[in-house]
Amino acid sequence: MGGVADTVPPFIAAHLTHLLSHFPLTLKVQQMWSSDKYNSTLFDRFTLLIPYCLDFIKWDIIYNADSPSTAPDFIFGPEDHDFHPFHMNSTIEPAQPNNSLKDWNYKDPSRLLALVQYLRDEYVLYQRKRVEAVDDDRLKFEISTIISREGIEMHLTSSAEKPEEVKFAVPLMDLNINKMVPSCPWRYSQKIYLQVVYPVGRKYLSAPSAPRLKLVSSPELKALFSIDDIKLPPWLDGMCLAEYLPNLEEYLEKQVLEAVSLVDVRRHFIEALACQLGRPVEADPVFCRKATFLSASGVFTFLVHFIIPTQFPKQQPALMLQSSQHFNTQMAPMKSRLISDNPWSPRWEIPLMAERICEFLADEALNFKRQCSEGQLQ
Repeated sequence: MGGVADTVPPFIAAHLTHLLSHFPLTLKVQQMWSSDKYNSTLFDRFTLLIPYCLDFIKWDIIYNADSPSTAPDFIFGPEDHDFHPFHMNSTIEPAQPNNSLKDWNYKDPSRLLALVQYLRDEYVLYQRKRVEAVDDDRLKFEISTIISREGIEMHLTSSAEKPEEVKFAVPLMDLNINKMVPSCPWRYSQKIYLQVVYPVGRKYLSAPSAPRLKLVSSPELKALFSIDDIKLPPWLDGMCLAEYLPNLEEYLEKQVLEAVSLVDVRRHFIEALACQLGRPVEADPVFCRKATFLSASGVFTFLVHFIIPTQFPKQQPALMLQSSQHFNTQMAPMKSRLISDNPWSPRWEIPLMAERICEFLADEALNFKRQCSEGQLQ
């Protein structure tokens, strides 16, 4: 909310702050606007982006700043014109949307969160019913084999531009990745999902083609390892999703455990560099992906920035030099190129690798000093 906090009525600001702070998923406010054409700086309605099925759904939430005791209206997306949450036969416990509306109390900042959570839960059921009603034998079979898995979300997409598709978001592995990383800074529990996309057909084929598969995780997890680097196991002819998932989860669990173990390897590398260069000026204490050291070559002092990939030592570290004495025309410190041709072998012991890199730095520092001096003269 930041820059618009002064233009939002206090009771709406309190509701929205509580919602964004306590909702179990990462919500986003896309835009805010006013219902009063004569006082367009008073924002009492906004568009909320809500994570669903590895994408976002957009809902407009309409307050009336002049009538705080009135519960807000919700306007759902145009593709969800059949979504009528207050008329559905809810199976959610406790299912009390009417209480949230009839007994609306604008002084209670938690009411909006309860309402959004209820509506999202109803939306999960709404999309599941839509998918289950699709006339596709293969999809019906796939759903029947995985419906018992906790946390699965599904979404039916249809438009005039492209054929109907059903998308599944399948949470993988019952691992608390946050607790596996000491001093983990992540606010939300890190999850890995398999996105599965099936085209909607009209008959069951004896050997149906493989669905489109993609691993998806939250952006924060890239600090530990990249989902993009993981090659999915092959989908065999005649396989169904229930057969595919156990092997995938076993394989993925090994990847996660290896990624966690490599944090300590990177930490040992930084410690080995410290034996050569002294205590780092700055270092990433959790994932050990970066470290900066102050070094000198004669009277020339400079910083050495190390960038350590998640797959280190299989992948080569890179470094960059930054002068503490030379500045460009914008008065920014002069820096070298990103150096990735430093001595390295995945078979070297960590102390040897650190020693070789520091020997390399002695020559590289002289080259960098000359470049800085020449750059200043230009």
